[in-house]
Amino acid sequence: MSKAKLIELALKDLQHGRNGTMDLADDVYKVPVEKYYDPERFAAEKEKIFRRLPLLLGASAELPEVGSYKALDAAGVQVLLTRNRNHEIKAFVNMCTHRGARLVDNGSGTAHKFTCPYHAWTFSPDGDLVAIYTADDFGDIDKSCYGLTELPVLERAGLIWGTLNPQSTLDIEQFLSGYDAMLDQFGFADWHHYKTQVLEGPNWKIAYDGYLDYYHLPILHGRSFGTDMHNQANFYSWGPHTHLGRPGTHMEEWEGKAEEDWPTDQLLMGVWTIFPHVSIASFDGGGRSVMISQLFPGETPETSRTNQIFLMEKLPETDEDKQAAEQQFDFLKFVVAEEDYATGLALQKNLPVGARDHILFGRNEAGGQRFHRWVDAIIAADDDALPGLFQEN
Repeated sequence: MSKAKLIELALKDLQHGRNGTMDLADDVYKVPVEKYYDPERFAAEKEKIFRRLPLLLGASAELPEVGSYKALDAAGVQVLLTRNRNHEIKAFVNMCTHRGARLVDNGSGTAHKFTCPYHAWTFSPDGDLVAIYTADDFGDIDKSCYGLTELPVLERAGLIWGTLNPQSTLDIEQFLSGYDAMLDQFGFADWHHYKTQVLEGPNWKIAYDGYLDYYHLPILHGRSFGTDMHNQANFYSWGPHTHLGRPGTHMEEWEGKAEEDWPTDQLLMGVWTIFPHVSIASFDGGGRSVMISQLFPGETPETSRTNQIFLMEKLPETDEDKQAAEQQFDFLKFVVAEEDYATGLALQKNLPVGARDHILFGRNEAGGQRFHRWVDAIIAADDDALPGLFQEN
């Protein structure tokens, strides 16, 4: 059914392309400028959004085998992902239960145990405390009470979601609102992690606004790749998650053909955003690949950090393919850093000066409108009301 849904969306884009139209919001939408820099608002976003909602913590390809791990800083929480002997993903606070030291530096690798660099307490990939250094000298404790603090986690569609609150009861599958079935069409479970690179950016919402926006493509990216890009998008949503389709006739050769004949890779083109902080975009340089832009708020309202996680359907084998892949990923880093984020950082400086009290999202920018409405709705919702916000499309 998910491929049938992709075809349904492609046919809608095709009809809009023939008519010269696009989906439009009912009206323009105003966002008060202080929402991008007010410290109290920023604190509420971190607490009510990033500490309550499931976040995309990684891709299955980053932990491909038993013993694989990944450590990262997610909105101020140090997280450790592991793949245990049952090939299951576990998520923990990256914190020794003795005195709170970080067990593993940020990055990925393989380990069948995790030994604290401070006092050498040792934990298994399942989070169990398995050894205490000079245990006879330390004194009696129940080791079963001092395992790593586990976080809710779900591996689905070749991606890994986790919630930073250990006490969270929010169902991750419910939060996904059926969107995971669409993302499963990529087949990420069988893809490969090529590399990850990190970018510093402006306020996380300024950065994220750009991922929901085709309007800027022929202008801001006119000197890089946007010359032949049009500025229209159709926005399709599953709960708070949004796919950006593109009105046009590029898929009309498949119209009327059987579902199995439609090329899945072409149906998946465009941007797929995962609320509140991820964008997935497809590319062909050096082989079929995607850039997963994993965005986290920084230490201050004016800062953010983005992990560009590159997955490839097949790893490049020839030197020519490797060079093409490297050029593709270097180019994407340049475009985001020097065009998107450079513009966002300059924009950030303008907002607090008092020249305007709001910024504007047009009727053609429905994705941004929906995003900001979701941000407001989630901040306003108490814990009991939160699950009721999410439903399948």
